Amino acid sequence: MKVAVYSQMYQEDTLQYVMELLDELEKEGAEIAIEKEFHAFLSQKHSAGAYSTFSDSEGLDASFDMFVSFGGDGTILRATTFVGDLGIPIVGVNTGRLGFLSTFSKEEVRKVVQEFNKGAYTIVERSLVEVDGRSGIPELNGLNFALNEITVSRKDTTSMITVETYLNNEYLTSYWADGLIVSTPTGSTGYSLSCGGPVIEPTAKSLVLTPIAPHNLNARPLVISDDTQIRLKVSGREEHHLISLDSRIASVANGKEILIKKADFTIKMIEYTSESFLKTLRNKLLWGEDRRN
Repeated sequence: MKVAVYSQMYQEDTLQYVMELLDELEKEGAEIAIEKEFHAFLSQKHSAGAYSTFSDSEGLDASFDMFVSFGGDGTILRATTFVGDLGIPIVGVNTGRLGFLSTFSKEEVRKVVQEFNKGAYTIVERSLVEVDGRSGIPELNGLNFALNEITVSRKDTTSMITVETYLNNEYLTSYWADGLIVSTPTGSTGYSLSCGGPVIEPTAKSLVLTPIAPHNLNARPLVISDDTQIRLKVSGREEHHLISLDSRIASVANGKEILIKKADFTIKMIEYTSESFLKTLRNKLLWGEDRRN
């Protein structure tokens, strides 16, 4: 078994659970690689010299069986930039708060290895969205994809922007709002949900357009087929607006056309039998609970 371990949270209270995972992996004779900066942190606290390292440019390949992410959902989103199109299945150990993606409890971290070895899991392929290279945004540096969402939003102003929107070259509408979110089913429980978007089952073949604080109250979230090509053109009082791909942000000149489509590869997520998507919804959104007391 080959396992990659990653975290962007260098905290003492995380260390205990990372050590438990490494101990469990060593019991199974696993080959372990740790992200370079996280490895440096662990080496200050624990003897981590025996483990190999990886970065966003080297050390990972398709032979890895699992990529373990310690942190919250933001850490998982960052983990996808390491994995890219290599097809390494990702599992998240939640050391944050809400955790729709990073669902495994840190107190049960040993079960990540134990249940994997028992085969008590399925691999769920999550679709991504990407900015087409023809959009010409060099700041994305090749990382032009997002697991949760691509968002255009205002910059350096309190004034709203206008987002002219086309679907498969047919004009849809011009959103007058703080911005527009193009969300995957995975991202439906993220920024889109906080802006009034629907919850979508992760394997659904769809995308969601969710306006951010629209001026027109009849501008509602729209679910579309994931084979739709989306073309956006932003105008506003300032010369530039922002585009964000999950947590990566670039500045874009107003008037530049942005082409968005489903990426031609997927991210594989390990869904354990004990931690299904529906169970996560019930736990995080308190569905089915009597809250009257």
